[in-house]
Amino acid sequence: MKLFIKKPIAQLLAASKEGEKTLKRTLGLSSLIALGIGAIIGAGIFVRTAAAAGEHAGPAVTISFIIAASGCALAGLCYSEFASMIPIAGSAYTYSYATMGELIAWIIGWDLVLEYALGAATVAIGWSQYFNEFLNTFFGFHIPFQWCHSPWETNISTTGMYTDQMGVHGLVNLPAILIIFLLTLLLIRGTAESASVNNFIVIVKVAIVLLIIGLGWHFINPANHIPYMIPADAKPVVTSTGTINYSDTFNHGWLGVLRGASVVFFAFIGFDAVSTAAQEAKNPQKDMPKGILISLVFCTVLYILFSHVLTGIAPYRDFLIAGKEASVTYAINTFMHGYGWLAKLVTIAILAGFSSVILVMLLGQTRVFYTMSTDGLIPKVFSQLHPKYSTPYKSQWLFFGFVSIFAGFIPDRIVGDMVSIGTLFAFVLVCLGIFILRRTDPNIVRPFKTPAYMIVCPLGALICLGMIASEGLENWLRLIGWLLIGFVIYFGYSVKRSHVRHGKVDGANDPINPKFVE
Repeated sequence: MKLFIKKPIAQLLAASKEGEKTLKRTLGLSSLIALGIGAIIGAGIFVRTAAAAGEHAGPAVTISFIIAASGCALAGLCYSEFASMIPIAGSAYTYSYATMGELIAWIIGWDLVLEYALGAATVAIGWSQYFNEFLNTFFGFHIPFQWCHSPWETNISTTGMYTDQMGVHGLVNLPAILIIFLLTLLLIRGTAESASVNNFIVIVKVAIVLLIIGLGWHFINPANHIPYMIPADAKPVVTSTGTINYSDTFNHGWLGVLRGASVVFFAFIGFDAVSTAAQEAKNPQKDMPKGILISLVFCTVLYILFSHVLTGIAPYRDFLIAGKEASVTYAINTFMHGYGWLAKLVTIAILAGFSSVILVMLLGQTRVFYTMSTDGLIPKVFSQLHPKYSTPYKSQWLFFGFVSIFAGFIPDRIVGDMVSIGTLFAFVLVCLGIFILRRTDPNIVRPFKTPAYMIVCPLGALICLGMIASEGLENWLRLIGWLLIGFVIYFGYSVKRSHVRHGKVDGANDPINPKFVE
């Protein structure tokens, strides 16, 4: 069994030629940059920042962002080379198919479900909490605790909108499912239409982030930044999902900062979502590297400034109970007196911002499975396009159901951690893929080349592996369990129907490019 059979790059490029049954090229550079920023600025900055600060890093979450950004920047350079060289849908799955073979491609494609589908679920959970804040602020009522929280959560807050529901257990997060449903409808309507909506939302939420940084800077309390890292003897905090003990290895000091990096790493996954839309880009060789790197650099600067301001306005422990998911609104209302209007504006902008992130994640997920389906590794239903809109509408509906299960019934902390470890694993393989391809096929045309690849590729992989190591045994077991399920599907279904394995891909009779490479 040829487990490491490769798909020649010439065939990948031939498959991307536009026709009646392919995705339409409708996205320019500005749309690609907005797509990346739309995915990056969202739950990471408005929800995961507070989670990382409250549980692991404290005010030093700014350093966590720098560590995470370093790994992403190095991986981003590798993504840029791949995206310019192989400008078709599929992201890291497609790249690994061309460099490391089908088995590795399957592993990474299956792993990307953790990144995109569960990423959408994580953000939808955050959207639900801010939606409730919106209802409470503007209309004076809120959704009962049990209908906007998972069964794993219990209300313990003594402040805020749920003081009359102490001890109530969650049942299902209905608002999270609602927003996934609405965005699924939009994505089925078309990529160009979705991109137009996303471009507008990006402008709004970037403006809000800049406003928070500018106005909030004057409300920073230096005492909240002392000590900068969480000490091991800090008092434990009881939360709705359990007790946070700061004496634990990865909940204080430098190791806490490293663990915080793996948490906020979730905030950076948007830049590689740009690469999943390569087959819908007008000029992918030129625009894909720019779209990836510009969106990454821009958002990294905003993240560091924003996290410094947020942890300076409110004590990091507040983000575990009173602030929770809607921590930004809480910080403004509680510590920035006279800026209630900003809290209201932030709530609206965050709702819009989260919506754009979910939209990009759902788009990225279906495009990865679209490519895997055209390769025969998963059923054809995932590559069937709408007769009018040319979008993978059946796949979109299937993922609506899958994502809704996680968004409706699993806490954001668990889902978010699964997203981070899955994405980090994908980044490791992308870095290794460039290193391998430079050695095995040095003469291939590369519109963009990763600088100093002998250093960038191994270092990028090592930084990502370091963040993975801090994830903890529980997250490792989830990842292993997910991969085992994937192996069952691969060996039970995919190897029997692989187009590359059975010579069914375009260009199979090309004398220059054999039907497979082993």
